Amino acid sequence: MMNYSGYPAPTYPTYGAMGQQQLYTQRQEVVRVNGRNGANAYQMAPNSSILLLDETAPIIWLKTTDGASYPTVTGYTITPIETQATTTASVDYSALEERISKLEEAFNARKSDASDSKPIKTINKQ
Repeated sequence: MMNYSGYPAPTYPTYGAMGQQQLYTQRQEVVRVNGRNGANAYQMAPNSSILLLDETAPIIWLKTTDGASYPTVTGYTITPIETQATTTASVDYSALEERISKLEEAFNARKSDASDSKPIKTINKQ
């Protein structure tokens, strides 16, 4: 129902906007700065914080502002994580094979006194 001014009456809701939910996607990006001066120069709103990636050194700057927009900048170093991929082909088993052969020899020598003893078969090297 319209009143005389051409606008909808305040007692009737506008049904076009009801039931519609707006989805906001949060945009995430990496902000890059040049050193501490770049981190200090980055403008921010009051009561906010951000991580700034330094392009000149492995440093991340945490910049926070208080209610009066007074900034505090703290630097943290970044160290990459190196994973060691060990494969079975790169491991040297020669020391282990020597120990096993010595144990087999000692075991066979000890059992040689028995009449029904059978020697242990050795591992064939390939």
